[in-house]
Amino acid sequence: MPEHYAPDDHAADRALLVAASYVLLRRDDQVLLQLRRGTGYMDEHWATMAGHVEPGESVHEAAVRELWEEAGVRVRVEDLVPVTMLHRYEVGGPQVEQRCDVFFETLVWTGEPRIMEPAKCAAMEWFALDALPSPVVPHELLVLEGLRPGASLPAVVSYRTGG
Repeated sequence: MPEHYAPDDHAADRALLVAASYVLLRRDDQVLLQLRRGTGYMDEHWATMAGHVEPGESVHEAAVRELWEEAGVRVRVEDLVPVTMLHRYEVGGPQVEQRCDVFFETLVWTGEPRIMEPAKCAAMEWFALDALPSPVVPHELLVLEGLRPGASLPAVVSYRTGG
């Protein structure tokens, strides 16, 4: 049995999921958010530390890398706690809009969070989960609201965008 799929198995009639990792840096009931600017996507919205999974990288490795690149803190893979997986999709939309977002949280890290990418981040602040800023990237807000005391968040969430 072959170990890999044939090159043409990515035919246009299949959904190809773009994977991304998100890290919720938690301090008691607070979460660290950054204000996006100059990225071309959801600029002037508050967001978690996140980024696309690179070829040959696991979602865990991507989370560790993104946290370092964006906030200058180190976290060990074993300190990442899975929160939820968010499947974002656009009915009839392009394949690039079919997303698999894996959310982790951690209470343990090394270093003091700071803005590492000033061309992409205008501010970085701690917010209580029941006092989030506005606006927050909509699909990230869905997850953050699910972490509030008394709320519940399923292991897998579907989130329909656009069309």
